[in-house]
Amino acid sequence: MAYSPPWRPNFEGAALLTWLVVAFVAAVLQSRWPLHQAPFQALTLLAVAMILRWLPSALRHGHRRAKLGGLPQRFLTPAELTRHRRARPGDLWLGWGFDWNSEHAQLALDLIRAGPHRLVPGDAETLGAHWLHGLADRETPVWLPIAHSAGHLLIVGTTGAGKTRLLDLLVTQAVRRGEAVVILDPKGDQDLQASARRACAEQPGRFVSFHPAFPDRSHRIDPLYSFNRATELASRIAAILPSETGNDPFKNFSQMALSHVIGGVLAAGERPSLVMLRRYLEGGVDALVERVLREYLKTQAPGWDPASSRSLAKANDTNARARALVRLYQEKLRPSKPSSVIDGLVSLFEHDKVHFSKMVASLFPLLNMLTAGELGPLLSPDSDDPKDPRPITAMARILERGQVAYIGLDSLSDTLVGAAIGSILIADLAAVAGDRYNYTPKPPPVNVFIDEAAEVVNDPLIQLLNKGRGAGLRLTIATQTFADFAARTGSEAKARQLLGNLNTLIALRVLDAETQEYVTASLPKTRLKTLMRTQATSTQRNPLEHAGNVGERLMEEEGELFQPALLGMLPDLHYIARLAGGRIVKGRLPILGAPKTAQVGARGSGCPSRDD
Repeated sequence: MAYSPPWRPNFEGAALLTWLVVAFVAAVLQSRWPLHQAPFQALTLLAVAMILRWLPSALRHGHRRAKLGGLPQRFLTPAELTRHRRARPGDLWLGWGFDWNSEHAQLALDLIRAGPHRLVPGDAETLGAHWLHGLADRETPVWLPIAHSAGHLLIVGTTGAGKTRLLDLLVTQAVRRGEAVVILDPKGDQDLQASARRACAEQPGRFVSFHPAFPDRSHRIDPLYSFNRATELASRIAAILPSETGNDPFKNFSQMALSHVIGGVLAAGERPSLVMLRRYLEGGVDALVERVLREYLKTQAPGWDPASSRSLAKANDTNARARALVRLYQEKLRPSKPSSVIDGLVSLFEHDKVHFSKMVASLFPLLNMLTAGELGPLLSPDSDDPKDPRPITAMARILERGQVAYIGLDSLSDTLVGAAIGSILIADLAAVAGDRYNYTPKPPPVNVFIDEAAEVVNDPLIQLLNKGRGAGLRLTIATQTFADFAARTGSEAKARQLLGNLNTLIALRVLDAETQEYVTASLPKTRLKTLMRTQATSTQRNPLEHAGNVGERLMEEEGELFQPALLGMLPDLHYIARLAGGRIVKGRLPILGAPKTAQVGARGSGCPSRDD
């Protein structure tokens, strides 16, 4: 089995230099030697032949070492990105790179053994292991068929590794394809928002923005806009309630209470909103019961006159009137014309107040977070309010119109509220996806990008990953470590359920050991060679019988295609990707936009001032 250590000294270069000296000396002596010149001419020709023999190998060896220094950071304008996309409009462009295979794994292993600091020129190693990208003969554009992105994409990387810059690239391409885009950003990155807005420059009406920190510049979004049944809205809100068990009685009771109230609101001819639900659940459903029963008695008992009811006439407050109407309903209409909506509302009305408060104790904080202060009109918009000119939208409208929605959650300022907003909007998106799946034969594609996805992960998100493909949804979620998902869901099994639905993986620099192992374990194994040198000596009493031996043994064993520790050495904007279909790529990303003054000349850095 032939094997040549790739990072050995440049013996070919030494041989080349030697024959150059021989050729020079022979050429000089040829003209000065007074006797026969033929030997010198023959020696010169021999030296030239040997120079030609060793020149290609010496150049290849020197070129391989020179490439270990890495490449300068590339900046790309939107116009240049458009030109790139024209070459293959049906694919996603992921920068430049090469297919990583067993040959590169062997080169990396050998270089680590030799010591990169001895071979990498300059100070490139201080900025990351740029030599990883220099292991290939050449790089080419990396393309991923758009159809493969329907299997969803996971981006993992530590702070500053380049997750947001990758999202910039993917978002811009999705907008340029004319598809609907939804961006959920817990951090509220202004650069990501500006990138999405810039991509919509030719169609400014496509851009929708939402940010709790800037309510005056935000669109109003109704997360309860789309539904086919009242129970859908109750399930949507209950899905984001905290729960420690799969069959939590408190969560189930809250969902039942929500369902009854929503049914009553719809029976009263109103559209449910978060503010309205909070008012009825905290203040009591007395007024709602009175309104619903009055309307029901009018339609189902046409001759009924409220003035003829003695008990109703004696009632002097809302609670008393509601109780009188409940008795009338139970005595006159329920035996012959029962209503499940009214029965549920009445059971809620007659429920013990103290017990009710205990059972919905987790629901009240959630509704309070989603309706307090400026969030009230933002998430519970009133279309009849003439004093509020801000446009009103909903997930269904965004998707139908092919708009681009940037939704900042401001989680840095208020983590709990940011997570609650993201969760309710994801639940709304899941409901819209279900509607598209049921009633739209060939739904147009929708691209959903979620940065710091662990902040908003919930059951509806897992459902979107499981079934969103049939509704035309392509999800791209970004996180720093896989432990974030387990911590948020409270279960490693649920975290793996989420990760198991992501067919494409792009890993930037990762420092968490568990995440490194998870990424590399998903890559195929390979066979790696190890050259073992041995030597031994033996000495007898007779000095003439001294013996010794030196040997080499080449071994081959199974190893990692990409070593876990190398993930922690990747430079900014460099990645290793497992694309759908099994292709393994080592790539690097550009930065959309012109370089800043502080970035010019920086090798491999050049990242904007924000975290990513």
